[in-house]
Amino acid sequence: MSTAPAVPSAAPSARLPAAPPAPAPAPGAPAAATPAAQASALVPSPLSRRLADPGAADVRRAFELARRRFRHGARVEMGPLAAELGVDRTSLFRWVGNRDALLTEVLWSLAAPTLDEADARCGGSGGVHLGAVLTSFASAMITADYFRSFLGREPARAMRLLTTTSTQVQRRFTTVTELLVEREVQAGRFEPALPVHDLAYLLVRMSESFTYADLIAGEPPSAERAAAAFALLLRVPADAVLAAVPAGTGPAGDDVGNPA
Repeated sequence: MSTAPAVPSAAPSARLPAAPPAPAPAPGAPAAATPAAQASALVPSPLSRRLADPGAADVRRAFELARRRFRHGARVEMGPLAAELGVDRTSLFRWVGNRDALLTEVLWSLAAPTLDEADARCGGSGGVHLGAVLTSFASAMITADYFRSFLGREPARAMRLLTTTSTQVQRRFTTVTELLVEREVQAGRFEPALPVHDLAYLLVRMSESFTYADLIAGEPPSAERAAAAFALLLRVPADAVLAAVPAGTGPAGDDVGNPA
């Protein structure tokens, strides 16, 4: 069996040019929402609505503490979280919902800026750009220590929260992918072989299969093999997809983005 080429760390000159930027908004007009922000708005949760409320300072404080604990590789538990916040468990549950609801928004708050950063940084256009964005995102998830710690610590819960419709994570990821595909179609840069929603769903399932390959099939996770699969479905060369992935791909920064 041949080995897929590695995600490149080449100099910028070896990569394809960045996708054409969106037109600047008219003076005084609000900036266009990113694909991840649009997906968050289209697939809200009770907690994401609370986090969007400027008056919900306690909710935000609890969420930020949970997110910091998660990024440090610690297990997010409601009892210790309530104790550190100086409140009882009843108040914490009233603010953020149950543990799964809190973890869902923590996970998405880390995934969303990583997806948007991949979209902004990856080169190419059409199917090449789409494949590069998904490859970059898969690579970031595979290499994020705190994320792999969560998968290893709570594999069953992780798979349920990340890869099923029982929470908003997979539905938002599918919506982001659908928005990206539709953008390339509307710009005349891509002709999908399947309906846009069906293609987006298949791309997400491919991404999950290679990102969580260790949990699903006992095989090493691989962004390179994911890139080959994306390229096949998008009908573009795999080497062009890999060339459009920027060097130093990893999870987005430590800032706490608004997941709503």
